[in-house]
Amino acid sequence: MNLNMPQMDEPELDVTSLIDLVFLLLVFFMVTCSLVKSEGDLGIQLPGMLASAESVDMPDEQIVEIKENGRVYLNDREFDSFDSVDLPMLVATLQRYKAASDASKNKALITINAEDNSRHQRVIDVMNACAAAGISDITFAGAAGSGD
Repeated sequence: MNLNMPQMDEPELDVTSLIDLVFLLLVFFMVTCSLVKSEGDLGIQLPGMLASAESVDMPDEQIVEIKENGRVYLNDREFDSFDSVDLPMLVATLQRYKAASDASKNKALITINAEDNSRHQRVIDVMNACAAAGISDITFAGAAGSGD
């Protein structure tokens, strides 16, 4: 049995429509993109803090001491009354310390040194004062061994 197979033409791929589509996309993206100068090339001086003529030595950390009677001391200076919960004088001083640390590009570090029998609520009050001043780097001083 002799079958005559019809002769098939070579398959062809018409790429003219693909080329047209690529050029249309290219033109679309060229038209829609915006040419923006990077911020570094603008040469604008933004307002900021003035550089100080003399360097100010900032202590690495501030030590807040909490006594058994509830009194709070920052660098051996007493702040607020022993029954004050908000500690407004301490917050104001810590805010100035934070601003000075930011200006000198240092971290504002606070170490809380609470006596053994001080109330825990007073420690929380001091931590809240630090948070109100925007200071988050807080450490606690360990109690010295008594050697009994």
